Amino acid sequence: MADEEGQKSGSPKPESPQPADPETTDAPGTPTRADAAGRKSKSPEAQEVQESKSPEPAEEGQGDAENVNENAGGEEQTDGDKPTDDGTDETQEQEGEQQEVPAETEEAQQEEQGEEQAGEDGQQAGDDEQQAEAEPAEAGERASPEGEQQQTEVDKAQEESGGKSPTQEQQQPPAAGTDARPSSQASLKSQPTERGPLEVAQIPDAPQIPSPDRPESEMEGTMSNAALNIIWSFGLNRNVRVLNLTDNTRKVIMYTCAHVGILYDFNSNRQHILQGHSNPITCTCVSEDKRWLVTGDRGKDSMVIVWDTYTGVPIQTIFDTSNSDEGGVVAVGMTPDAKYLATISAAKSQVLSIWDWTVDGDTPLCSAELKSTYGVQNFILFNPQDIHYLVTNSDSQVVFYNWSNGHMEYFAPPLTDQDFNKQVGRYSQSIFQANSSRALTATSIGNLVVWDNNKPVTKVISSEPSANKKALKIIRLQERGINVITTTDKYIVVGDVAGHVKFFDQSLKLVHWYQDLNLGPVSAISFAFNPDFLGIAREGTNYPPDATIQARQFVIRDFVVGSSIAVFGNVTADGTAVKVIHREHDGPIHSLAAHPTQPAVVIGSYSGLLKVWNYEKKQVMVSRTFERGNLIRCCSYSPNGAYLAVGFMNGSVRVLDSITLLDELQEPFRYSRDAITHIEFSHDSKYLATADAEYTVSVFVRQHGVHVAPYVYLGRNRAHYKPIKEIMFGIQLDADFPRLLSLGTDRVLVEYDLERSSKDDLQIASSDRIEQSAVPQCMTWYPPITKEHFIVTANDQFKFKLYNATTKMCRKTLLGPTYGSPVQKMCVIPTKDPARDKRYVAYITEYKVGMNILPLDGNPHNAMALIGHPSGVANMVCSNDGRYLFTAGGTDATVHMWEININALEGQSSLGGADLIPFYGLLEGGREGELFKELEDYFYYAQIRRRLLDESQGVNAMDSREVSVKIPLSEVPFVMRAMGFYPSEQEIEDMLNEVKFSRYVETGSYVEAIDLGEFIKLYINHRPAFGLSPERLVKAFETLGLPAGKAGPAINRGDLLEMLQTKGEHMTEYELAEYLMTLLGYHAEGGSSELQEFDTNIAGDVISDHLPVDITAEMFANEVLGFGMNQDSSQGKA
Repeated sequence: MADEEGQKSGSPKPESPQPADPETTDAPGTPTRADAAGRKSKSPEAQEVQESKSPEPAEEGQGDAENVNENAGGEEQTDGDKPTDDGTDETQEQEGEQQEVPAETEEAQQEEQGEEQAGEDGQQAGDDEQQAEAEPAEAGERASPEGEQQQTEVDKAQEESGGKSPTQEQQQPPAAGTDARPSSQASLKSQPTERGPLEVAQIPDAPQIPSPDRPESEMEGTMSNAALNIIWSFGLNRNVRVLNLTDNTRKVIMYTCAHVGILYDFNSNRQHILQGHSNPITCTCVSEDKRWLVTGDRGKDSMVIVWDTYTGVPIQTIFDTSNSDEGGVVAVGMTPDAKYLATISAAKSQVLSIWDWTVDGDTPLCSAELKSTYGVQNFILFNPQDIHYLVTNSDSQVVFYNWSNGHMEYFAPPLTDQDFNKQVGRYSQSIFQANSSRALTATSIGNLVVWDNNKPVTKVISSEPSANKKALKIIRLQERGINVITTTDKYIVVGDVAGHVKFFDQSLKLVHWYQDLNLGPVSAISFAFNPDFLGIAREGTNYPPDATIQARQFVIRDFVVGSSIAVFGNVTADGTAVKVIHREHDGPIHSLAAHPTQPAVVIGSYSGLLKVWNYEKKQVMVSRTFERGNLIRCCSYSPNGAYLAVGFMNGSVRVLDSITLLDELQEPFRYSRDAITHIEFSHDSKYLATADAEYTVSVFVRQHGVHVAPYVYLGRNRAHYKPIKEIMFGIQLDADFPRLLSLGTDRVLVEYDLERSSKDDLQIASSDRIEQSAVPQCMTWYPPITKEHFIVTANDQFKFKLYNATTKMCRKTLLGPTYGSPVQKMCVIPTKDPARDKRYVAYITEYKVGMNILPLDGNPHNAMALIGHPSGVANMVCSNDGRYLFTAGGTDATVHMWEININALEGQSSLGGADLIPFYGLLEGGREGELFKELEDYFYYAQIRRRLLDESQGVNAMDSREVSVKIPLSEVPFVMRAMGFYPSEQEIEDMLNEVKFSRYVETGSYVEAIDLGEFIKLYINHRPAFGLSPERLVKAFETLGLPAGKAGPAINRGDLLEMLQTKGEHMTEYELAEYLMTLLGYHAEGGSSELQEFDTNIAGDVISDHLPVDITAEMFANEVLGFGMNQDSSQGKA
């Protein structure tokens, strides 16, 4: 780990020396660390002998061009910032000497060179102006002058490709039986050359996993063993950069959708889904050859995964062991040869780690902890010429690193607006300049910050790589803010907020400018990989001209541009063709609807974009973008498929033609002043109903005619006083007439009388409070698999409840799925034969999507769920044929298409066991546990107790008794309390009615007794899903009490006794005294459950003496109820 200043950290590692020239002499050097101001100080840890490295020859004319930029920008430099003579430096390094030049001599040389340079710069500037006037820019592209050096670079590339370098010839061959892969230039630079008897460690080549040959890969998901499988994702995450994986054999991009990665072949319109993360993916990177892909996320159970893009198979996984919400990474980077991986953690105190992922995914080679004052470092890049150097930046601080031998040092050079007397801007991205010790950082106001080595006082000229850098100058590159800066071949590429992509040579001369891409503000630029690319225009090509007088063809690789408005485009350089790959939603998606007869799904978002997809062909059928301010919240198809109703956040409602998406109304309905949250059609399309955020239901009625609007306003009614969770239409049992119901968080189920309603008068047929303490979340019609018609609801206590569709009586309570959060929405999956086919219900929770087998019975093995959208599932619909589910992720702006595999769910249910076996597993200890044995004892004791009470005998009578297998319903509450479940009077009534009417429809008679098996199911389904919760008691005292210092909220004794007699389920004064005496242990039976007569004269005195005036939650739980409650945890929860 890093020390306090975060300079050096890591574990010991075999030394990997820097490449050295055979004639270079060793010079002693002292490792340095940066203090808070970014200055250099000596490290007390170790002094090493470092080998100097011969620099790459500087590109011809680079120093001249830099002086041109410097003079044009008008920057002031100190003496230490004066440019050096690259030619002299190169000659000195080639001779293997380090000469100390006197300061006076060096300054005289630099002044003389500066005068010569100024003359050359002036001539060059004049030529540039003439050239710019003589050659106007073409439409769609703009160009400006560049040095005439392209042919020289091509010749160099051809020479390099024709033979091996000396370093390549000296490489040791890989060991037998290991996969070897040609290393990139960066890999070669990091390997030592052989010098006499000196033995050094050699960095091995990255292995080719799993095979050197690229296999043919299928690009679309197929059926797996899960009941739900993602086979397509609509939308994209515009905050994570798109990667271009195109090579000679494929045209593929990689982007993210929520927690999955997408390999999208935009040539054949096919996707391959990369699943493995449980949190939204936050960062990605890819190797130079486009084979090895890295994805990372942040949050609990976060991880970094390395994928083989040829097969879509994960190769290595790096787990975050912190298990906290701050876990994970915000940036990842990979060396060009894919040997090493760098990650930046998401914690407040960020840690940068280097991983040798091909060998070890558990322990990094080295790491360094960064100061929180540096801001959130969210960009990382290795130096492609020397992978032991890298750079990261936040929007306010750039940090440079040097790592080797298990240690890492870093420098954070300071830079303010006052240093160069000009505004810097927010940093976006950084790069290393080729064949130079300099680095460039782009900013939000169009500036480039040039960083160079922090030269010592002796002013020794050197271009050695170094992490100790300082700001050399600020170049005003353009007016628009720069979002992206990257490199390709010999060019520096920038993308800005205006949607322009510009190419510069290494001397920062503008070479080419793509202006009319029309893709939006650039957020990512990624180039295709072509190992045979030489930058030479072949005969028959149509590359755009560059800015030279000769107007030669500007030959670059094809590239993909991503924008911040969720648009991806591919630019083919040959012919300058721009193909829009995706134009998706750049706002949250809440609106989903499936066509009732066609394979179509409509998706709407807060960006105002409405798109209809053919989900079988994966093609957009029609789309429409509404004017600014129309944020789409919900939508619904009419049952005949003719109309599409859309509700907006501004309260307006539009009725559209489902084919063209054109308005059917002259003006939208504007009867609500708040967002439309739900919208539904009746089964015969006669009525259209909406619910809004004002807790109001509005109804519109169909009218027929040639020149009339399809729907007109009928009426509104504010029947709820809390948010409406669901509205739905049904059909009356005795007539083919619609029913309309609404359900709110006020626990009220309202049915509206559509027949009696008239203009501006929406009548209510019934209003029933259906829950006592739980809050309903959703409802739907229970399918006709029983003779009785039910409405099924799900509440926040993880329960399903079935209500008689006519009487609204609670007929059954069942344990629902317990996957982290309660069910938020559910729908019965359609089938071809509703009367005969087995039925299933799909549901969503806060983050997950799942299915449950019908009929509902509380069996946990009949349900399944998996992560749908880690940032929250906003909506769900099912296709009309029941084959697919669609889930919207809200803020992640994506929609997942899930294929339903019924056989997998049935297999899971079968493995869980039959009859009572699944329910035994829900009892503590199972069938052989103590709880089950106690239940048996209580069950038989209840039989004895009831028989004796019926016979007016005492419990202790010694007569022989006959025990049956059932107990009467009147004993059920007593056994429930003995098991530790204390139901309210309403819950007791629901339980008894559930058993009493369980066979009434079939037999016409009541059930008066219950056996042990049925009792176990009743107990499992009705008891709290997670037992008694101290948090609920604390919350009650917070609501009813007043602050009482460290002890937490307290309720006055008199107020508590009054509320128990007047609020909720009222208790009489006699009952209250009796129960409190029993709980306090002063009952005649010593707290026995067999309540007996007691002396009412002393009850008041006992309660006054043993109940304090102010009662806290802890005191009430420990001394009255007898439940252990940790004081610290309760206060913490409070």
